Amino acid sequence: MTRSATRTLWFPLILLLGISTTVFLGFYIFDWISFGDGRSLWSTLFHFDIDTLQNALGNMAQVVAAVLGIVITVVSIVVQLAATRYTPRIADLFFRDNTNLGVLGFFVVACINAVWVSVSVGKSFIPQASIISTMVLVTASLLLMVPYFAYVFAFLDPERVVGRIQAQAVSAALESKSEVESRQRSVLTGVEQLADVAINAVSQKDKAIASGSIDALKDLLVQYLERKKTLDAEWFHIGRSLRANPDFVALAPESTADLIERRIWLEWKVLRQFQSIYNESLGSMPDVSQLIAIDTRYVGESALGTGAGRGADDQAIALTIKFFNTYLRATINAREVRTAYNVLNQYRQLAESALGTPGCAAIASGVATHFRYYGQLAHSMNLGFVTETAAYDLATLCERAFVGSAAGVSADVHGAILKALLELDPQDPVAGSAAAAGSKPEMHEDILRGVRKAQVRLATFYLNAGPAGAPYAQTIFRDMVNERPERLRSIFRELEQVESKDFWEVIDRGTNFDYLEEDRKAQLHVFSSWFQSLNIVAGA
Repeated sequence: MTRSATRTLWFPLILLLGISTTVFLGFYIFDWISFGDGRSLWSTLFHFDIDTLQNALGNMAQVVAAVLGIVITVVSIVVQLAATRYTPRIADLFFRDNTNLGVLGFFVVACINAVWVSVSVGKSFIPQASIISTMVLVTASLLLMVPYFAYVFAFLDPERVVGRIQAQAVSAALESKSEVESRQRSVLTGVEQLADVAINAVSQKDKAIASGSIDALKDLLVQYLERKKTLDAEWFHIGRSLRANPDFVALAPESTADLIERRIWLEWKVLRQFQSIYNESLGSMPDVSQLIAIDTRYVGESALGTGAGRGADDQAIALTIKFFNTYLRATINAREVRTAYNVLNQYRQLAESALGTPGCAAIASGVATHFRYYGQLAHSMNLGFVTETAAYDLATLCERAFVGSAAGVSADVHGAILKALLELDPQDPVAGSAAAAGSKPEMHEDILRGVRKAQVRLATFYLNAGPAGAPYAQTIFRDMVNERPERLRSIFRELEQVESKDFWEVIDRGTNFDYLEEDRKAQLHVFSSWFQSLNIVAGA
């Protein structure tokens, strides 16, 4: 039991006991002084009369039985409501808690004791110790009722339920004393409980509970990844209990063998729960979808070993990237443009972390290839803003890779990212190539302009970097040299006219895509001068 839970139970108990004792003794002493028969206070207080005792003890037994009935009724209703709202496994958590079992057991013992003592009093025998103990137990039962209700409500607080499930799952995964298959079952149960809480919360539009459960899944996996290398090889084998789980039973035997070989069955399980919650929240609760993307990035960064001084887990990173791609596919299919914008932001940040992690820079080139693919897919579905966002994110990765080349990032990685950016833009229907099926020419124009803007901004970055960046700016120039003059002229003009770094609406990224610092605006004029044969100059 936690310190806060202990205080929830004991502090009200002591307070009520103090108040009750003060009230009783105050009036009793007053009566003893005013109307006493000369006996001492102690002998007066504990002078038992047979007839009175028999009635009183019978009433005390009824009182304790009534208290027990009230407690069981209230607890049953509250636990059932919590199980309906959060997860059906709440009852299991409740009856595994030692405090709950102890208090309910105490009520039962007090009730049985009161019944037995009430029938043990005879005309010739008064069991004084039994009577006093019964009075104490009945008093304690009455005092415990209100504090225990407070404890139950605190116990069923969503944050504490989620934290308790997470702690149990982490403990089962990382402790090595018990049998492996039992630990695996415990971890699976914990992961599914957290996912149940999140999905139920999403269905009820309860953002706070959903967010807490998703963060708990993330924290569980991050803690696991930090100590994964200390686990025995047997832990990574998928035994009978795991194979019977729905998330594994549907896998082909080759896929199951692949999870064993790559030692990532728990990562698979948690990220599958993320995927289920993501699909459930997509469209209805975009903030939850964004949180899943954020937490998936945290998992990926943990697998990279960012800031932890440990080696990267290549298989876990590859799995994280696969789920990011799955999020994007579902989001684009659902035509949720704003959610795709947020997922791309988190995905790009993971790639940036890979660029900054020794030995992991090549991961970013693979991510860039996925950006190109999903950007082109979005264009084919007339989701131009997604394509434009992918272009700006690819340009940002190019900048990070170029700067990182001084810290060991391979030129091949930077070249692959730049190639993905230059291949992202859809073909120009005006130039005689086919546009996306069903897209309108003006829509295609907007998409292409957005991609070209990102490329022009990147060219100014390269030019601002000096001679080392000039060849890359030339590469962008050669890719754009056949552009229509009026399109390029308007692009240069619009980039030059943007004065504010901050976008005029509240957005997660915070910055305006088209903003250029003054030194890069100067390079915009240099870059535009290369198109003099097309009679295009910035600001013209």
